[in-house]
Amino acid sequence: MKKTAALKIRMTIIAMILTCASAFAQSARVELGEQDVTTWYETYQWLNGLKLTPHLSINRQEFSSQYHQHPEWWDKAFEFLKNEDLIALAPGRYVIVPDHVIAFVADGPAKERGEVNWETHANFNDLQYIITGKTFMGITSVNNPYASVATPYNDRQDTKTYVVDGGDYYEAGPGTFFIFSPKDIHRPAFKADGYDTVKKILIKIRVP
Repeated sequence: MKKTAALKIRMTIIAMILTCASAFAQSARVELGEQDVTTWYETYQWLNGLKLTPHLSINRQEFSSQYHQHPEWWDKAFEFLKNEDLIALAPGRYVIVPDHVIAFVADGPAKERGEVNWETHANFNDLQYIITGKTFMGITSVNNPYASVATPYNDRQDTKTYVVDGGDYYEAGPGTFFIFSPKDIHRPAFKADGYDTVKKILIKIRVP
């Protein structure tokens, strides 16, 4: 009996040590330094063979932190983009990982700039990719002193909107995807001259 009790105690201690070691390793992966993030990011191994280009506006530090907490969510999103025939993909909602990764495909008239708000989300990242046509994407930091809240956070829609003086705008078209985290105020996918219709995919990846 004493031997059995001692064995149970030893097994409990070993389990605790392994749990702590695992937590420490996870923390080390998430909290990479700036140079480590650059080195990791620029290998592009995290794309898992996806032949699309991440846009230069992506917040690498924030993306790295979130990716390393739940790589399986991001891997499934990139896998969906790689394996699906996006040109033929019907408009609609696609559940990739229930409650964590969801895709929305739209194909129709491009929205005018004035119809698209500056916004942030608290619970999900937005991965935006233009399949056909061209649009513009606006982005600025939540720390921008020239950004003010227009409508408070709506928990049901996971959206807060802003008025922004300035911001950066980028042309978006096939071949390059954008990622907007909760630290990015973004104005996504509004009309570019000469492109009245656009097909796009939005993949929502949950924030850990």
